Amino acid sequence: MNNLLCRQLALDYCCREEEVRDKENHFTEFSFPEGRRRFREEKDCFLKMAIVNGKLLASGNASIIGWCEKEFGKTTGEWFFEPETLRIIDRRLQESGYMIGMLHPFYISETISAADTKDYEIRWYEGEDIEQFRGDRRFKEAYSFCEEAPDVLGVGAVRNGNILGMAGASADSPIMWQIGINVMPEAEGLGIAKMLVRLLKNEILSRGIQPFYGTAISHLASQSVALGSGFHPAWIEFAAKRITTGASGETEILIT
Repeated sequence: MNNLLCRQLALDYCCREEEVRDKENHFTEFSFPEGRRRFREEKDCFLKMAIVNGKLLASGNASIIGWCEKEFGKTTGEWFFEPETLRIIDRRLQESGYMIGMLHPFYISETISAADTKDYEIRWYEGEDIEQFRGDRRFKEAYSFCEEAPDVLGVGAVRNGNILGMAGASADSPIMWQIGINVMPEAEGLGIAKMLVRLLKNEILSRGIQPFYGTAISHLASQSVALGSGFHPAWIEFAAKRITTGASGETEILIT
């Protein structure tokens, strides 16, 4: 198993690295360890669960972790996120004012691979260079401008002075950077997304950082980009969302 991913998940799920590597399910109380992934992190972590290495990792509030272990302690990971199981989890979460939120597959790459850039001018952006794209909705996936996980590196494909695509990386943790990608509508189908993601993951790997790529289960085009850029499936996870009632009385949802 990838060493950096193993180290990261041990931090994210408040367990030991050997517990990520083994075949047993593990359930821990979340304690906000230093070095955890912090993308859009909220003040609490009521529950998050991951399937990795064929088994289950769960971490969260003490009030629900015991229930999770009793309910799923002997469950295997392969079919865990089926609708029936998700309904059971969601009902229990709602008892505590939460619901299932993000449910994403994640991919990693460990090898540098060639990218054909001959038809484009390639421009790199780093640090303060990225600030020029704040508020630019064309690149909302490439750059998140998340305070807890700052945007650190980007690469664009330019033709005739126009940016046709942009890939960006956020430092979700000190050892793992997440890649996002946007391609302009007029440039779709040209292979720009795969080219830029390859370039960016190559550069991240050259710096000794582990690149990773997350997307939605239903976003098949995005999954195709990951696979076509030299990434492979590594884990899948969900995080709970807090349900609150706004001043109007309508339900509001906050990511936790």
